[in-house]
Amino acid sequence: MSNLWLVVRREYVTRVRRRSFILATLLTPIGLALFVVIANAVFSYSNDDVQRIAVIDDANLFKGSIPDENGLYFKFVDQPLEDLREDAGEDRDYAGILVIPKVTNPRSRNYRVQLLSDETLSIDAQSRIRNRVEDALREYKIEALNIDQATLASLDTDVKITVRSLTTTADGESDDRSMASAIGAGIGSVMGFLMYISVFVYGMMVMRSVMEEKTNRIVEVVISSVRPFTLLLGKIIGVGAVGLTQVVAWMIMIPGMLFLVGIFFGLDADPGQMPNSPDMNPEEMQSMVEKLTGGLADLNWWIILPCFILYFLGGYFMYAALFAAVGSAMGDDMGESQSLTIPITIPVILAFYIMMAAIQNPNSSLAVWSSIFPLFAPIVMPARLAFDPPLWQVLASLVSVFLFAAAMVWMASRIYRIGILNYGKKSTLRDMGRWITAKY
Repeated sequence: MSNLWLVVRREYVTRVRRRSFILATLLTPIGLALFVVIANAVFSYSNDDVQRIAVIDDANLFKGSIPDENGLYFKFVDQPLEDLREDAGEDRDYAGILVIPKVTNPRSRNYRVQLLSDETLSIDAQSRIRNRVEDALREYKIEALNIDQATLASLDTDVKITVRSLTTTADGESDDRSMASAIGAGIGSVMGFLMYISVFVYGMMVMRSVMEEKTNRIVEVVISSVRPFTLLLGKIIGVGAVGLTQVVAWMIMIPGMLFLVGIFFGLDADPGQMPNSPDMNPEEMQSMVEKLTGGLADLNWWIILPCFILYFLGGYFMYAALFAAVGSAMGDDMGESQSLTIPITIPVILAFYIMMAAIQNPNSSLAVWSSIFPLFAPIVMPARLAFDPPLWQVLASLVSVFLFAAAMVWMASRIYRIGILNYGKKSTLRDMGRWITAKY
């Protein structure tokens, strides 16, 4: 146990003190903050183009008044179009002419307006002008056809599906599960994606660590006093601790940097504020926020969070051991890793796609058995946790993951003990299979 602790400490301290680790830890939050500032500046300056549109409203749709928008201003003119065309060579204070013809048939579904301009109007400006005309034409038709506004509004019915459980609560009301399903899909997507990224990033980090020691021949000295299994396990734990340290540092620094950006540059960094939507009034938005908050509070976080940590540890040890075995079998050619890592990356990619399907149908046969299969479970089951899977499925999945992870660490150590000292020869998957059962 003392040797294991020494290996873990060496791996952790050595990597945390590296300049590359310090720079990556510090510069990533700063780079993210700069990206937010630059992106905000790009969107701000992209909308500074002021365009004035002259309007000839022969149909009197707007009744001489169009509210101005950001960067888009309207001016009604009484001159005929021919007179405005004759002034084309003179300096004008408008970018284009909007010609709205008379409405000959209010029941017609086809209506054409002309937008004359020698300048290239942006797609956004054209879209906003078209929407203005469509809204005004709709109001004109309602008035011309004597349609009652209340009757017309009653035709639009907001149909909502409320999913409720068969079992009732104590007061006779059943739980509304519609919001819980949407929240479960969102949380499942985030958790599954985090597992997918973590497996690749930390697994590749372990593989590079093994490859560096083998290339520098440091391992020849270390392995003389430490068992291969202890060395491999300590490396996996140490590198994982380095990754977690970096993640924790980012979790503290990134919100702080975004908060400072919001203060110094006047940017709204409050994620709780929702943008205004023309299709949703403030009462509906408040109701949605309340439902979202209630749905988050109703989730079984006391099961989701501990299980997520357990799956993270099991998945990390499982795939990190496989990546370490590949790193120990590498020769002098670094390009060999691509062919040797394919059998490892394929299950991870398949698990990611199964995870997306499991979010849509969390109780399907594919989702259930994939969440128990150890190679898929660390990614698929976290995506199902928000949907309250049966307890036996969670326990079976955890048992299979940790048993398989232990088997992978043992198998990787058998490959590691021979592969780490194998120089000058390109190793294959067949060679790695022989090393598992070889006596050494």
